[in-house]
Parts: sequence; structure tokens; C-alpha cells
Amino acid sequence: MMNELNGKRIALLEARLGGELARLIERYGGIPFQFPALREQTVDASAEVATLINQLSSGQIPFIVFQTGVGVTTLLNEAEKLGRREELCAALPGVTTICRGPKPTAVLTRAGVKPSIQTREPFTTAELLEAIAPLDLNGQPVAVLHYGERNDALAEALKNRGARLRELCLYEWRLPEDITPLVTLIGEALRGAFDAVVFTSQIQARHLFQIAAERNEADALRDALNQRTIVASIGPTCSAALRALGVEPRVEPENPKMGPMAMALGRYFNDPNPSELE
Repeated sequence: MMNELNGKRIALLEARLGGELARLIERYGGIPFQFPALREQTVDASAEVATLINQLSSGQIPFIVFQTGVGVTTLLNEAEKLGRREELCAALPGVTTICRGPKPTAVLTRAGVKPSIQTREPFTTAELLEAIAPLDLNGQPVAVLHYGERNDALAEALKNRGARLRELCLYEWRLPEDITPLVTLIGEALRGAFDAVVFTSQIQARHLFQIAAERNEADALRDALNQRTIVASIGPTCSAALRALGVEPRVEPENPKMGPMAMALGRYFNDPNPSELE
């Protein structure tokens, strides 16, 4: 099983967990090449975090939505800088805490806070909205910690239910300071140097094509990924972003995690006539 990738050259765009993903590909017999496609830049939000803690502690906010582990970690770190982490963690159990997936759940749990509501797989905005459908949000304050950009679909859906939003963006998705590796990836992809390219988030796809467009190579890259390379995508949000860019993923693991993705990619390469996506 661990040799299913059998020397295949796999390009990876993951940044934060890039080393972990590369080691996983190696364990399955592949050869990983890393091209980090983003950096997560913390923004100065100390005043906003202080206000949020005040409102949580005083019972002014009954609901809070956590979308990413990075968002929860950043909130806790900002509270620590303010000397108010213990106050934040003491206030959260008295609030309905809503987690979109296992990553924010894990960070909260390590901080001693058990989430009130968790979403089911594949942990997209649709599943989050499904999980909170029974809640009466009309006229209620709801704090939302966004990811690296504002989740417009979530914000609008909550507003349509009458919620009064308190939105925080504690970090931003930005291009890497050095985009040379991504330029290299584009050039290598155009000449068919990789057997597969793995996307683990929507922003990776958008950043890659942003650079390709600036180099007038977006059409050529799109053709190369569709015709000469196997594209693997983790999660429906990532796959939707790729399709919006004109790229059709051929491998999409049902379980949107890195391990199942490596297994699905190996199965794809070992099936000479794959009839459907994973």
C-alpha cells in the first residue's frame, strides 16, 4: 500500500503543513516537490479582540462561530498578549460555540473549551449553516471569526436570518513574499514535469492562477493541468475554486484530509481506467 505512488512526481502547494504532506507522499512512494502558495499574515486586531472579550464576558454575545484552527489560535494569542486569555476561556463555555470542522474544535478543546456545535463532513459553509439551522438567531448578536478573507456567503446567510453580526478577520491570506517557487511550478507544469499537482485549499489555486495571469500563462497552465497532469483537490470548496478557474480535478477524496488524499491519488495511478472521481 505504501508504494502506491511508485516514484510519481507530486507538486504540493500547501504551506503551513507542507512538510507533513511531503512526508506523507514519501511514505506512499511518491516524490514530493514543495511550492508554498500562501502565507497567513496576522493583522493588528488587539482593539477588536479586547471588545469581543468584553462582550463575551458580559453576556452581550450569545453565539460565536469559529471557522478555522488558525483563527482560534490567533484569537487566543491576541488574548494572551492582552493578558486576558484566561478571561476569554472562562467566558466561552457560557456561549454557544460553533465550530466548522475538526481544526477549530481541536484548538478550542486544547484550551479547555468544549464546542457546543460541530459540523459534519466535508466541513464547508453549507454544513455549518445546516448545523445551526435549529438556532433562533433573529435579532441575536453573533460573532464570526473569518478565515484569511471574509466568508461572504456565511455572513449574508446569517444576516438573512436576522443575526446581528460581530465580524473579526484576525489574519489574511497573502502571496508568499518570494513567489519564485510558484513561477518555477508554472514553468515545470507547462513542460509536464509532474505526474500530479495537489491543491489543499481554494486560495492556493487562486494564487497560482493570479501569478500565471500576470505572466500571460494562465491559459497555458489551465491546458497543462487538464491535459498533462493529474489534479488532486481536498474538499468541495477547493474543487469549486479549481473548476471556476477552468481546471477539472481528477482526484477528490471523499474524506477531505491529507491522508485519504494520498491514498486516493495512489489508487488513481494504479487504476488504468478510472471511471469516476474518488
